[in-house]
Amino acid sequence: MVPETIYMVGQDAMIVAIKLTAPVLLPSLVVGLIIAMFQAATQINEATLTFVPKLIVIGIVLMIMGPAMLQMFLDYFQGLIRDIPHLIG
Repeated sequence: MVPETIYMVGQDAMIVAIKLTAPVLLPSLVVGLIIAMFQAATQINEATLTFVPKLIVIGIVLMIMGPAMLQMFLDYFQGLIRDIPHLIG
């Protein structure tokens, strides 16, 4: 196995990881920002106030995007398994 192959597999894995985490992290980030602005405006400094809305948003995103995310992961993994002879040969 040559170093270029290792770099290629690692790069593909990082891209898939970003594609899988972005749909969950971005809405969570937006909700956290909105709640932080609300807390700053009202001077309510409660750390648990952001937890429940973020949890709800993450649950909704996973229900909507979960099948697509799972399919993306399975496609990557199946391609990786299929390419094992080419990667080590």
